[in-house]
Amino acid sequence: MKFNNILINRYKIMISVFEQSFKSIILSLFILTCSFTDVDAQQFRYTKPTFWVGAAGGANLNYYRGSTHQLSTSFKPPVAFHNGNGVGLYIAPLLEYQSQMSGWGMMFQAGYDSRKSTFDQVITPCNCPADLSTNLNYITVEPSLRFAPGNSNFYFYGGPRLAFNLDKSFTYKLGINPAFPNQEPTPDVSGDVSSIKKTLFSMQIGAGYDIPLNSQDNRIQTILSPFVSFQPYFGQSPRSVETWNVTTLRIGASLKFGAGSEIPIVTENKMQPEVILLPVVTDVIFTINSPKNIPAERTVSETFPLRNYVFFDMGSTQIPDRYVLIRKDQSKDFMEDQPQVFMPKTLSGRSDREMTVYYNLLNILGDRMVRNPSTTITLVGSSEKGPQDGLIMAESVRKYIAGIFSIDTSRIAIKGLTKPKIPSEQPGGTLELDLLREGDRRVSIESNSAALLMEFNNGNTGFLKPVQITAVQNAPLDSYVSLHVDDAEKTLRSWSAEFKDKAGNLQYFGPYTKNDALIPGKSILGTQPEGDFKITMKGIRKDSSLIEKYGTANIVLWTPTKNEEGSRFSILYEFNDSKAIEIYEKYLSDIVTPKIPLGGKVFIHGYTDIIGSEKNNYELSLARAHDVHKIIKSSLSKAGRSDVTFEVLGFGEEPSMSPFSNKYPEERFYNRTVIIDIIPNK
Repeated sequence: MKFNNILINRYKIMISVFEQSFKSIILSLFILTCSFTDVDAQQFRYTKPTFWVGAAGGANLNYYRGSTHQLSTSFKPPVAFHNGNGVGLYIAPLLEYQSQMSGWGMMFQAGYDSRKSTFDQVITPCNCPADLSTNLNYITVEPSLRFAPGNSNFYFYGGPRLAFNLDKSFTYKLGINPAFPNQEPTPDVSGDVSSIKKTLFSMQIGAGYDIPLNSQDNRIQTILSPFVSFQPYFGQSPRSVETWNVTTLRIGASLKFGAGSEIPIVTENKMQPEVILLPVVTDVIFTINSPKNIPAERTVSETFPLRNYVFFDMGSTQIPDRYVLIRKDQSKDFMEDQPQVFMPKTLSGRSDREMTVYYNLLNILGDRMVRNPSTTITLVGSSEKGPQDGLIMAESVRKYIAGIFSIDTSRIAIKGLTKPKIPSEQPGGTLELDLLREGDRRVSIESNSAALLMEFNNGNTGFLKPVQITAVQNAPLDSYVSLHVDDAEKTLRSWSAEFKDKAGNLQYFGPYTKNDALIPGKSILGTQPEGDFKITMKGIRKDSSLIEKYGTANIVLWTPTKNEEGSRFSILYEFNDSKAIEIYEKYLSDIVTPKIPLGGKVFIHGYTDIIGSEKNNYELSLARAHDVHKIIKSSLSKAGRSDVTFEVLGFGEEPSMSPFSNKYPEERFYNRTVIIDIIPNK
């Protein structure tokens, strides 16, 4: 016990010295930073540091709840105290690691942590006011995981908190009954709160923002980082008896210092060439291509394929409300080439126009059956719960089409299955089963009526006839800024790009693992028509060493001023299928290829959903794109044509490039696609 008292007294002395010296330390560090700045900024440029050291300070806003009555082994007031609030000091040195590529990092702080509080006044049986204040202080150890989205200055952090008790004193004050003002005051009672836990294990979550105080022209770089953290009451009951607990909101700031590594200064090319090939450093060449983006408005005639599936929510046999369900009196006004008249309640995904078409699937089908009285369909419901549940799903679709469009139910047969005829979930599969099963819970629309089906369909499981959409295409892929790192897939683990405008504003893109990256001009410029940027490529080699390359580019926003007509077609695939579906062979040859004008350019881009590994999805999307390219090129060759140029790319599951989001199964099914854009010769 004597040893413990000596140890605690030493801790108190240390904390006292630390509090008195904190301002002096911070001031000295600022002076030191300035001295380094003056020397280094004149000669070199430096990387952003990976490791940082410094100090953090702030205020703990403590909220005590529960109850406490027995204050010590020898003192128990006549009434219990319940709620209390207080402000305590937090001060700690820190060590921090920040990955300059991924945005992830680590933080470590260990220091003084005060949880002092004053409780709400209570009235004792003698009608006397009673007050209680406590002074619980700790040495706290706080390791945290840190994440900065997009490698920005804003970051989240969270982790465990281990606290060792230093002080547990209290002061109890009993006031005078106002009815007896001449009563002798009762002496205050002070002491240590009994049954205080020596160690607490809890957690915290927080957020902060790094504000650079100098530029990367300085070797020693300084960051001021305001932060806020929340430490809930879980694990923070200070006593082993009664129900006293504390929740803390900490508000403060940290000052961090780090040393960058020297890098060569790249002289800016004032001519701002369109393509900049940066100097070779070891085995990496970094190229920037910023298109001139001659303004052009592309009016795109899109042939949008119509999936013959209606997807149902897990556990429900009702048509989901994201599908457009109209009233019977509205059916006479429905036209499939103007689906925007009847919009979905909610739209998910980045392509509203196409999803509006798809979510009108049942209305398009009903309208076509009205216009073609001899057509018939079969609705096949598939449910993981069994054929009977699938039959109920199919009946809900039949009831809607027959009721709204006045179609005789004899033209609409229904069936129930456990698995669809072309399932996504395969026997023995173990990964991402939830997403696969969502895609298999559906009603498939089957027909042998040519008036309902896509050209060159074989069998009754083919797609429905596509819908023609005419709209303006914004920012085509050939207007994007493209970045290329030679042999990145072989030499680098990953790389990212930092864009800095003339005002010093920074934007980060990546990380990337492929050789090439495409970035929409709008993502960089926002609403600006153009801008000059310094671009830094930051890469991590396979041996974990870092590399940086530099360049400049003038970026112009793609804006419409003149007309340029184009066509778009889409090829849809079943899950994990890289081979073009047999029906598309003749469709690509006889429908798509003849629409390619002389001297035209064809963009063929493959995509996948998010199911499966990123590497496999990239290879799958590229295989699909090359498969389509081979068929079209062969058809052109048979016609004696060699005047067409192609761009063939695979984007895999890349979220920023996917045609749709991946929230619902229908969006994932439409992301299993190859999109073909046909652009006439300028």
